[in-house]
Amino acid sequence: MQEPVNSLEQKLSQQLSFIYKDITLEQSFDDIARSLIAIMRLKSDFTIAEPFTNHWSEKDVILITYGDSVIEKNTAPLKTLKTFLDDTISKTINSVHILPFFPYSSDDGFAVIDYSSVNESLGSWQDIQAISKDYHLMSDLVINHCSSRSVWFDNFIKGEGIGHDFFFTALPDEDLSAVVRPRTSPLLKEVETGKGKKFVWCTFSHDQVDFDFRNPEVLIAFTTIIRQYLDMGVKIFRFDAIAFLWKISGTPSINLPQTHEIVRLLRSLIESAEPNAIIITETNIPNTQNLTYFGNANEAHGIYNFSLPPLLLNTLLTGSCLYLKRWLMSMPPSQDGTMYFNFIASHDGIGLRPAEGLLSEEEIGALVQTIEGFGGKISWRTSDNGEQKAYEMNISLYDAMQGTTTGKDQWNFERFVCAHAIMFALEGIPGVYIHSMLGTQNDYKKLEHTHHNRSINRRRWDKELLSQALEDNNLHHKKVLSSLSSLLEIRINQPAFHPNATQFTLHLGLQLFGFWRQSLNRKQSIFCISNISNKPLALPLSELNLVITESWTELISGAEITDLTEELLLEPYQTVWISNK
Repeated sequence: MQEPVNSLEQKLSQQLSFIYKDITLEQSFDDIARSLIAIMRLKSDFTIAEPFTNHWSEKDVILITYGDSVIEKNTAPLKTLKTFLDDTISKTINSVHILPFFPYSSDDGFAVIDYSSVNESLGSWQDIQAISKDYHLMSDLVINHCSSRSVWFDNFIKGEGIGHDFFFTALPDEDLSAVVRPRTSPLLKEVETGKGKKFVWCTFSHDQVDFDFRNPEVLIAFTTIIRQYLDMGVKIFRFDAIAFLWKISGTPSINLPQTHEIVRLLRSLIESAEPNAIIITETNIPNTQNLTYFGNANEAHGIYNFSLPPLLLNTLLTGSCLYLKRWLMSMPPSQDGTMYFNFIASHDGIGLRPAEGLLSEEEIGALVQTIEGFGGKISWRTSDNGEQKAYEMNISLYDAMQGTTTGKDQWNFERFVCAHAIMFALEGIPGVYIHSMLGTQNDYKKLEHTHHNRSINRRRWDKELLSQALEDNNLHHKKVLSSLSSLLEIRINQPAFHPNATQFTLHLGLQLFGFWRQSLNRKQSIFCISNISNKPLALPLSELNLVITESWTELISGAEITDLTEELLLEPYQTVWISNK
């Protein structure tokens, strides 16, 4: 009978024995565990954190932004960002995800040159700490790969020094046909090193060279990085591209058991060092695979709800909630200690892999064609059988809502706000991209300059021009910011919008999309219903579970509901939140 694990060292040793069971190591598992514990400044007999604890509430909303999404002359962008946060969103948003703010060579920060320093063009660690004092700070742990211009990779090429054995290599004649990739570039990069010719594994690009976690020194190095980030005020860790971490030739090299165990091990370390810290895994993969990163509430605290963006976009562009409703009904409620991270726009495009098995090929094809018609771009990947498949749609969310599959119309703003009203109310924590809060449109100048499709939705706003835009009543930016802020102000004051509050899908046909949220103490109910069509529709209140002994209010308009037998007329893309509190 196996002895119960009651100390951190025992737990880590067990986890390490699983990860490295097929690998001969120079150190014992106990020695590696003690090294990790020492780096995190913990004690070996540290009591393991209690599982199933929620470190979040309905008050939590995360803004997603680059460090230089708003810039001004003669000021470090991170200082400008802090001013923007304080002046514009601090009343409704309490957390901020600053996308990679480290020195980098490509991919807008995701080819990290140095994990231990802040990009000088953005600011300093002091600027990061200043933000972390007033907001829950979310940071990327770019753990699958680093820049080919990093010191570690330079040492790999030299064949000596820290990093000389940090990178995964394979031979061109190995069977790599099953490897799952999100890109069309060749997987292996040929490099001349001090130890001869090597072929380095590159999941994403030849400037992003993949680590070899079969070497525990790589795990030790990343534990040092995590400790530094915690010291600098990081509370939420985004594990970037984590699904690709462990590689084995002859396999798909995605979602392997060792990858899941490494997430569990890093959680053991992180929550022991900072009990309120949170891990969110970024896995842009089919929905059923994505859900596995919850483990048994012992892996990621949160997972990106990657299927939501394409399904919600499909709903609003087709005027039918069939697929969104089916998906929502099939989603398991998050256990205590876990949550969904909901988003509908980010620095990346709208991924299509998470729609696989949820939308038909015809639906995806129509979506792609519509987005191209609205000025968007499509990024491609190579499928298992060698054909090119649409991987993601690159477009600003505001421009993605210009019309329906039949063409552009006059409901751009209403459709855009409707999308956010749905997302803000769903089970989970909402993440809002800065360019959604500002109603930013496609940036064709940046696209032309970089020739990277994702640049279309990565505008850098000049602070003065942004201020002018937000004061101009003739532009939509002010209206967007005001509308989304108003919705968030309502959201953060409703117990029924707790990330783990109960959610039931409503059956109101295909043009009214609705769900019912109920607070953890069952005292508050909110019925969230949206007209996802471009025609006015009647909502019969008798179709809802509006208890007759309660008083009901529509939270967005503030209107009281006095007759539970009446019909509410919902304008195109109007949302109502009907609450008993």
